[in-house]
Amino acid sequence: MNKTVDLPTIMMLGTQGEKARAQAIVRCGGLQQALDSGELPNQLNLTLSEALVLGLLKQGVCKYLAIFGHGSTDLGEVLRVYTEAGVTQVFNFRNEVEMAHAGTALAWAWREPCAVVTSIGPGALQAMSGSLAAACNGVGLYHIYGDETTWGEGYNMQQIPKPQQQLYGQMTALMGQSYVLHTPEALRDALRRGTQCVHHPVKAGPFFLLLPINTQPQVIHDLQLKSLPEALQAPRTAVADKGLLKQAAQELRQHARIVIKVGGGGRAFAGQLRELAERCGAAVVVSPGSTGVLPDSHPQYMHVGGSKGSISGNHAMSHATLLLAIGTRAVCQSDCSGVGYPLVEQVININGDLADLAHYNRTLALQGDIGAVVAQLVAALEDVPDEQSKARAAWLDSCNISKSAWKAFLRDRQSTPPLLDEVWQRPVLTQPAAIKIVCDFAREVKAIKFFDAGDVQANGFQTVEDDSPWQTYTESGASYMGFATCAVTAAGMASTLQYPIAFTGDGSFMMNPQSLISAVEHGARGTIVVFDNRRMAAISSLQHAQYGQDFRTNDGIAVDYVQMASSVKGVLAVWGGEDSASLQHALQLAHAHDGLALIHVPVYAGERPEGGLGAYGSWNVGNWCDDVQRRYLATLV
Repeated sequence: MNKTVDLPTIMMLGTQGEKARAQAIVRCGGLQQALDSGELPNQLNLTLSEALVLGLLKQGVCKYLAIFGHGSTDLGEVLRVYTEAGVTQVFNFRNEVEMAHAGTALAWAWREPCAVVTSIGPGALQAMSGSLAAACNGVGLYHIYGDETTWGEGYNMQQIPKPQQQLYGQMTALMGQSYVLHTPEALRDALRRGTQCVHHPVKAGPFFLLLPINTQPQVIHDLQLKSLPEALQAPRTAVADKGLLKQAAQELRQHARIVIKVGGGGRAFAGQLRELAERCGAAVVVSPGSTGVLPDSHPQYMHVGGSKGSISGNHAMSHATLLLAIGTRAVCQSDCSGVGYPLVEQVININGDLADLAHYNRTLALQGDIGAVVAQLVAALEDVPDEQSKARAAWLDSCNISKSAWKAFLRDRQSTPPLLDEVWQRPVLTQPAAIKIVCDFAREVKAIKFFDAGDVQANGFQTVEDDSPWQTYTESGASYMGFATCAVTAAGMASTLQYPIAFTGDGSFMMNPQSLISAVEHGARGTIVVFDNRRMAAISSLQHAQYGQDFRTNDGIAVDYVQMASSVKGVLAVWGGEDSASLQHALQLAHAHDGLALIHVPVYAGERPEGGLGAYGSWNVGNWCDDVQRRYLATLV
């Protein structure tokens, strides 16, 4: 093998040594190959910054989303050298919240490991805020922040002005799992804990690495690269107690009115869940983030249930006597703040997380990998006679009557002609009609859909008709405004091609409009659709429902989003018009554009019921609290 650098050069500290090591990795086709061949020595003296880059490379992390500052210059220099050599890729951003969302989308929708890098202080705090979306949706990625120096020579600029150690580390530890690299030699432990969080098989999340400014260039002597941990590959585990499985199977056979509630943790096991549902004759209801686990047309699929929910989903929840909860955290809007199952007498819960597993009373807890446990439960059902087959058929018939009613209602609302809007002073599309048009187009072009928080999100998860998981990503866990717009940027950073369409409201879009620049910078091809009702419609409607009028949820400032987006070179900005034909034409123009496109669609906001899709459940907020809490006290589970 021809060598472009000799061993003494590889052993050097400084930029020349970093470059030689990076070239060796590229030449051999990877870090492990370079170590196995001897091109790269196992034992080296490395700065903490370079050792971290190599350690993350062992875990498959080669993509960095970065906003560098004085708290991350040393790490930035190492990444410059490794990126120029072709080992890593670095994508620069303009806002840390935007960057955190793009990283979450890259890890979530494209399944690519990555790391978010910021400086110390305000930037890190913003990224930390954005990490809530990853935490709430079980998405693993690294967050690497600069931190105050370890010598205590005086306040560092942008550190928290309080005489207490490691305050940023304490804050990130509250947000998830965190490690302050106060001692560079602790890198092995930091990366071991990191992969246990980022690659957790049940509840992954962001892992925060805090790099003090003065430890980044500090040298770790005689570091054994082979000692740095690889990405965790946890074995699938399933419940081994046959008696517990038999008891669960008996309960499923004895109850006629069964509802399966599938949370986000269950969407990876669609095939197994379908078999289980068909074997036990259950109605299947999903949370907003798990659409597609059964095809939309499947006779046992009852759509979304919960505080917003659907007619059919909430019918199944409110009339079932047995709840089979699978991969769900029982978030307030998903189970109507604990009162969504008033008649349930028995719960069977399948989950790998103990706290979520034991959320309800009267629970048979089947802990372990969802796919493995479901397979065991299906097998156990074979040995138990079915005592309720006729009654269960009647149960599914009643659910399908509700599903037919929901479908008829959807068709009616989605075909509502443009309504006269007070703000726009002319007829415009209703949001259900506009979202349906864009969803149908996404299906036609095989695009993935990202939904932002608020009214667009709620109408969206009531509308989508997915036939398989991962066609829709709705950030309903944190309900973080601006997520969908930022997610489109990930399409330009991903190694695989997948066309995204972001569904966002005007308020959510304005949280991160700089994503237009980042998406063009990184070569993203996709469409952002801005549904503009010039208000926080979800909160306006909640205020009307609770108190009869809205308050301070809108303003009188009109924004020309076409003109705004057109100011960014490379963005095709299109007016979506005020009828279905105009919007469909705009979608075709946007999709034909070889880059980022934005469509501005005015939509109706008002008190006419045909302008929305309504709500069908309960929620422990505002002046509903007394009633919901009274009903919660009366529940058995």
